[in-house]
Amino acid sequence: MVNVLVTTAFDEARLDRLRRISPDLTVTRAEADTADYSRAEILYAGALPHDPGRAPGLKWVQVHMAGVNGLYEHPIYANRAIALTTASGVHAATVAEYAITALLALAHRVPRMVEWHGRGTWPPDEQRWPLFVPTAVRGATLGVIGYGSIGRELARIAKTAFTMRVLACKRDPSRRADPGYCPTGTGDPEGALPDAWFSPAQLPDLLTKSDVVVMCAPLTRETQQMIGARELGAMKKTAYFINVGRGASVDERALAAALVEKRIAGAAVDVFAQEPPAPGHPLYAADNVILSPHVSGFVASYDDDCCTLFAENLRRYLAGAPLLNLVDRAKGY
Repeated sequence: MVNVLVTTAFDEARLDRLRRISPDLTVTRAEADTADYSRAEILYAGALPHDPGRAPGLKWVQVHMAGVNGLYEHPIYANRAIALTTASGVHAATVAEYAITALLALAHRVPRMVEWHGRGTWPPDEQRWPLFVPTAVRGATLGVIGYGSIGRELARIAKTAFTMRVLACKRDPSRRADPGYCPTGTGDPEGALPDAWFSPAQLPDLLTKSDVVVMCAPLTRETQQMIGARELGAMKKTAYFINVGRGASVDERALAAALVEKRIAGAAVDVFAQEPPAPGHPLYAADNVILSPHVSGFVASYDDDCCTLFAENLRRYLAGAPLLNLVDRAKGY
């Protein structure tokens, strides 16, 4: 029997879905801090046991989140004999939708509408035209930094709904396909959508050509502070910047300065280097930014969708097939 331990809040219906995969599986659930890990071969978890000695037979860990930067110092992360997989792709659609929502809100001056609503008045006719003329989204150029599951779904929406030109930046642009988890009808698993590809070294070229730049990259040593004053200075004055990746990949002070000084047209920021951001954070001083409390990935079906992904990976594990979303420890994702 293969012992599977689940320490997230999966209910009995989800656990039964996993049990029905094979009679060779024993699936149990326990709280992370009190669980008995001693017999677990497979662990599905949000929080990992700090002492690997509590799980001597562990062969595979599926985590309940997409990013693993918070696990870099964990002993299990260091043990490459234990396979580690993520929930990448589960909330790609909702994050991509958030990015499109933020872009449309910025382009159609929704923050200004909310401001006038708050004043409880109607803008004078002589101000309505300059204040509320939108920026064209259809046919604009979208620069995507990090062409993973989120970036690929964003590209699909941008191409199909807005005929946008898509520029993709990824660690190795010669490897265009993505073998990770991709629900049917979403994303760009073959990497067929971008009009041009860029390596991180070519990022300034992508920035100068883009009308909107969306940061989707995971946080690694290479992406730490990837966007700073120099990179923001390469962007068009009319361009928008949206961050749905990780806060620490952006120099937030430099972004705030670029916004306040109107060196870029606007931004939307869902992730911060420190969460929640400290009172008086410089981005609060900008009037051309949409700030949200790390909610772009919220989706009501998250647990069900994660269960679907885990079930598929369990089938693969039992069949000896490659697991989806296997973390490359050298890359950090």
